[in-house]
Amino acid sequence: MSATHLPLARRASNLVGSVIDSSTSLLASQTHDIVRFAMGAPSDNLMPVGLFNQYYGRSTPGKYTYGATNGEPELIEQIVTLTQRQGIETSADRITITTGGMQGLDLACKLFVDPGDLVVVEGPTYTNGISTALSYGAEVLEAPLDENGLVVEQLPELIARAGRTPKAIYTVPTFQNPSGATLSRTRREHLLELAEHWGSVIIDDDPYGLLRFEGGPVPSFSQLVERHPLVFSVRTFSKILAPGLRVGWVDATAELQQLLINAKQAMDTCTNVPAQHLVANFLKDGHLDTHLGRVKELYRERKNAMRESLRTHFGDGIHSTDPEGGFFLWLTFAGAYADIHTQKLFEPALQHGVAYIPGPAFSTAGNFTDALRLCFATSAPERIEEGVIRLKRAADEMLEGIA
Repeated sequence: MSATHLPLARRASNLVGSVIDSSTSLLASQTHDIVRFAMGAPSDNLMPVGLFNQYYGRSTPGKYTYGATNGEPELIEQIVTLTQRQGIETSADRITITTGGMQGLDLACKLFVDPGDLVVVEGPTYTNGISTALSYGAEVLEAPLDENGLVVEQLPELIARAGRTPKAIYTVPTFQNPSGATLSRTRREHLLELAEHWGSVIIDDDPYGLLRFEGGPVPSFSQLVERHPLVFSVRTFSKILAPGLRVGWVDATAELQQLLINAKQAMDTCTNVPAQHLVANFLKDGHLDTHLGRVKELYRERKNAMRESLRTHFGDGIHSTDPEGGFFLWLTFAGAYADIHTQKLFEPALQHGVAYIPGPAFSTAGNFTDALRLCFATSAPERIEEGVIRLKRAADEMLEGIA
């Protein structure tokens, strides 16, 4: 029996998947050398693997049995401490441990989004955030983004045109994925005002906030307004420690915690208990600050190396963002390269030995055909240089074909 004749649920047509996650399998199938600018992940040598192995070797009571659905108490305690050190007031009854940040997004949509509800997203935005909203039947409204993040001042007009208010506003406010932009304080304040006016939940997805390597901090939504009931904060250790741990958390109003537990019990019962113990011990033993100090300096070096290499090899043929933290540059072709379609360039670039994520992956409408996302976090400067050279070769070959 073919899939087309199976009795699929109506929601199945909204399960669009992730171009980003699919690239992991695609790259694993390649047999030639590839400079990996695609996945947003630290390189292996930037993960504290030695310490992780030590912690996994420890014998801890209850380490390999079922855990509490809301999370291991030791980890929750450490997250509360970490959050309060950032000047954000929280408590254990606001924290729910999740299987990575993606489960936090899924829980947000499960709790707040009904089929047909309007969800505002940034354009461009994180591919998996879009796909999660769509999987719950949301109607996604893309709002413009600039160097200061979501252009909040345009939202009232967009909402008036849509004819209804949004149930949720999804934003990656700090070192945004894919652009690297950071939402300004003024716009954060304005977005809180609009959310209150519309009764909309702000899904505050911030995997990169602890990875600032330049510039001054911008207050989070929770620093601007303590314990705001309409702010649903999604956090993860995937970017600051290691993505394979699959440990994240939600910080949300305490009245939601039982609903979050109920929803999570229908997913995975509890997040990986050994990984929770590992992260809790890593934090308790004071390793996080040392680790962050090391990787932030290297990310700054790698970002600068990528921007310099792009300038050297493409000149005025590209524009790129200049983030103050995080993992990504957003590159837009210009000048002689302006007609290149980055989705069409992907396979030739892969053949040349460089991988990236095309711009249309970050838009429900397939916009940003002249743009692409590059991750600088994974590669050392010399590999970044090689990757940019390979990208230039592929782009030049495509230009010859266009001509």
